[in-house]
Amino acid sequence: MMNNMTDTVKQLLIINVLFFIGSYFVPQANELLSLHYFESDGFKFWQPITHMFMHGSLMHIFFNMFALVSFGSALEHFWGAKKFLFFYLSCGIGAALIHSGVNYYHFHDGLNVLLSHNVDKGQIIELLNQGKYDTTWLEFISQSELEKMYSSYLTPAVGASGAIYGLLVAFAFMFPNAELMMMFIPVPVKAKYFVPVIVLLDLFSGVTGISLFGGNIAHFAHVGGALIGFIMMWYWKKNQFNQNRWDR
Repeated sequence: MMNNMTDTVKQLLIINVLFFIGSYFVPQANELLSLHYFESDGFKFWQPITHMFMHGSLMHIFFNMFALVSFGSALEHFWGAKKFLFFYLSCGIGAALIHSGVNYYHFHDGLNVLLSHNVDKGQIIELLNQGKYDTTWLEFISQSELEKMYSSYLTPAVGASGAIYGLLVAFAFMFPNAELMMMFIPVPVKAKYFVPVIVLLDLFSGVTGISLFGGNIAHFAHVGGALIGFIMMWYWKKNQFNQNRWDR
């Protein structure tokens, strides 16, 4: 696998590793480079891009980089560097936008309930910016709605997973009959079946709140990256995208 790694994938791998190591030496980077909710005080305009290079744990970056090397190199071999990088960044940014849109829905869903009961908006925002909430709000809003509102506003997103899900979709488009195996489950499944299943599992977890892959996962970022990847691949295939536009 390492011998077949393409140049752009290698550069992305190095950047991700440097960001991961650097965040331990410069803890402030986590606050500045992670993706914060866009209406919160922590949001900066560069975060939809920089969050793709931040990771929360060793296992998080390992699995994302493993997938980047496995699927990204195959796609870059076929597409060339510029088209691959454009696709990768587009899926990552698209995932961030969809994740932020879902957070906007959850936050304002709870906020509107509180405002309808004459709770002061300034007080709500002030407490949330302090990482707090008023327990009296539970008189007007359910615990689960309040938790979604609180989490949407305060929990930053990190990781290349949205971009990686876009690569998975592209790989399934390009190599539908390639057999893939989920790690630790040695049962080969064709990409055209494997990828839709894991995207649907993420969608299920995002909608129901029942996480099948562990906690603190931005499921709608995964689904968003996959959706953007699907739209781009569908458009390129439909319009027989001109490969010569992209310098290899």
